[in-house]
Amino acid sequence: MREIKHISTSDHEQLIKAGQERAFGRVHSVRGSVIDIRFEEHLPELQSMLTSDTKKPIKAEVTVHINEKMVRALALTPTCGLQKGTIFYDTGEPLNIPVSSHLKGRMLNLFGEPIDEKGEVEVGEVRPVFQSAIPLSAQQTGQDILTTGIKAMDLLSPLERGGKAGLFGGAGVGKTVLIMEMIRNMVAQHEGISLFCGIGERCREAEELYREITAAGVLDNTIMVFGQMNEPPGARFRVGQTALTIAEYFRDVHRRDVLLLIDNIFRFVQAGSEVSGLMGKVTSRLGYQPTLGSELAQLQERICNTKNGSITSIQAVYVPADDFTDPAVTHTFSHLSSFIVLSRERASQGLYPAIDLLRSGSKMLARHIVGDWHYRVAQAVKETLAHYEDLKDIISMLGMEELSSEDRQLVHRARRLERFFTQPFAVTEQFTGIEGKMVSIEEIISGCERILDGEFDDVPEQRLFMIGNIDEAKQHDAA
Repeated sequence: MREIKHISTSDHEQLIKAGQERAFGRVHSVRGSVIDIRFEEHLPELQSMLTSDTKKPIKAEVTVHINEKMVRALALTPTCGLQKGTIFYDTGEPLNIPVSSHLKGRMLNLFGEPIDEKGEVEVGEVRPVFQSAIPLSAQQTGQDILTTGIKAMDLLSPLERGGKAGLFGGAGVGKTVLIMEMIRNMVAQHEGISLFCGIGERCREAEELYREITAAGVLDNTIMVFGQMNEPPGARFRVGQTALTIAEYFRDVHRRDVLLLIDNIFRFVQAGSEVSGLMGKVTSRLGYQPTLGSELAQLQERICNTKNGSITSIQAVYVPADDFTDPAVTHTFSHLSSFIVLSRERASQGLYPAIDLLRSGSKMLARHIVGDWHYRVAQAVKETLAHYEDLKDIISMLGMEELSSEDRQLVHRARRLERFFTQPFAVTEQFTGIEGKMVSIEEIISGCERILDGEFDDVPEQRLFMIGNIDEAKQHDAA
């Protein structure tokens, strides 16, 4: 890696004296976050960082060479007050961020600067955020399962250690709550580094997450990186690369396993669409940028495992208007090993977490990976729920009385399974008054098998609602 040199605007006069003056240009026009800058000598390279000589420096990234004297740059900081003729200096380097073990327990912005008011971070080394994906020959894959303690996920959509998982859902179905619960459950048992990347996050969600991680006592092994909703599109578009650079540093240098949680990957696509529009590119299908696929791939393909360590990624994905054929959603699907689909219908029925049990899935749900018992029970659960789904139209039109005794029994067991897959969360305890529960995979499989075998046919289905392991339904009877 080449040596990184920091060139600030305050150093400019010293550079002139030393005969090492950097190229500079003047603002020709400004359109929102897009700045056209004219350089008289030589043009800066693509992806080079430019810094203004204003009192509060504006940082911008070169994205297009318009002609032999003009570049188009994307501002990564607010451009309020910027005017024609303002001088921008070429730093000669791409966006670089400091990386060190001292980042643990800190909250950072796009530039790797602390935003938690705990003082500066001690710098170990500086890395550019633009890195190539690891060659296929150096990547490694495994078949280890990462447990979450959440019943519906661990049984029907097991996560791959070192893989990529997606939480898909429209607005208000519980993506952020689910990812916060996973952080709480998994970070405590995760032996590596946990890294949360907030792309287009609301400041309220960031503050709540910080308090949750602090309360769980795992802040010392957690790093948070935010490009928040009120920041320019360029900052939201690049914050994912910042988080990945930090993750790669801990994987490659410290040889640690990294748990990377991203909320929300759709905001990355949305920021890219805003940038594309500002740059004047012709839009593609449904108004998205024509480079959607390649931009998403550049981000996703850096999430991989090596002999030194692994990066396991869990990503929340907003689904516009609940349309799963949306280009942003379909492109994201192709990169994942596990996908958890959240259902608005289940949310409307109060069945939380509102995971669609039939549409969610994982490539890890294979007999040779999870074992015969897990695979057999998971398939029986899906078969029972699918049959119940087919019978719903008949029930709504003719009633339960028109079903055969076998079908009525199947419906009763399917409804008990649906309620058993609800679960109280620790992060919602202050709202529900119900203590959060984590359930082991053995308890999940055993509970489902006992329901399918008819052991709970005489237990009212409401007794299985919002419980942990299945024995709590029997304890209710004893009480």
